Formats: sequence, C-alpha cells, structure tokens
Amino acid sequence: MLTIFVLLFGKVRQPLVIWLDVPKAVCGVVAGLLLTGLPFSFTALLGLLSLSGMLMKNAIALVDEIDAQIADAVPPERAVVDASVSRLRPVFLAAITTILGMLPLLGDAFFASMAVTIMGGLAFATVLTLIAVPVFYALFLWIRLKKKSSMIPVFAASNSIPR
Repeated sequence: MLTIFVLLFGKVRQPLVIWLDVPKAVCGVVAGLLLTGLPFSFTALLGLLSLSGMLMKNAIALVDEIDAQIADAVPPERAVVDASVSRLRPVFLAAITTILGMLPLLGDAFFASMAVTIMGGLAFATVLTLIAVPVFYALFLWIRLKKKSSMIPVFAASNSIPR
C-alpha cells in the first residue's frame, strides 16, 4: 500500500503524512472497547483494518487538496490552512455518517465489537486527522506559517462585514 501511495503522489513525504494518521485511531478503539466492556475479537480486528482505510481516505483527501492548492500557485502556508478549512465539512460528515451507520450493529452479538471499534476509532481519529495532518504536512514539507492575522481563510475574509 505504501508503494501505491508513493506512486500515486510521486513523492515520499505525502504518503508518510497519510500513514502517520492511522495509529491515532488505536486510542479511540481502546477507549470505545473499554467503555463498552467488549473484547477485541476477530470482528474488531476486521473493523480496525477497515478503519485504517477510512482514515487514509480522509488523509488523502486533505493532502490532495493541499497539493492541488499549491499547484494553483497558492502560497504553501495559505494552502495548508485553506485546504484544511475546505475539507473540514466533507471529512466530518463522512465520519458522522459512518458512525451513525454502525449504530444498528451495536445490538448484534457478533458485530458489536466491530461497530464499537469503527465508531470509537473514527470519532477520535477524525478530530485528530483534521489537526495532525496539516501539522505533519507543514512539518515534513518545511512550510513555515506566517503571522496569525494573515492566515484567515479566504472564505472567512470574503464574508466578513466591512468596517
């Protein structure tokens, strides 16, 4: 999979940013399983594997948007902020719909641990994805952020009330 990501992006740093996103889900998985008292069963392992795919999809969407904005001659520090803001809603809504889609499986004896694994891991890791992926991207690609006032997202600046 790492080779496919390197071929997809044509670079090594972006796939590294994406792969660093996956281990964060383990904290949410552990918390979810401990809160419900369910074991880490075979179906939970399957849930963890599918969860890693969901997180990679979210990270790919974010990294690809940053790369696209940089390719459109947006300054890199601005591209990181604007791409993070523009991908916030799609990533969050995809996570929420998946979490809500797992609710019916909570009552099933066989699939309950898989549902909790996906729900807990996705809820925890989505929030961290929206924070950590832009930070890792900026760190690994040596992007220095400028003053805070210049980093207001474009749509927020355009919708502001004139003074």
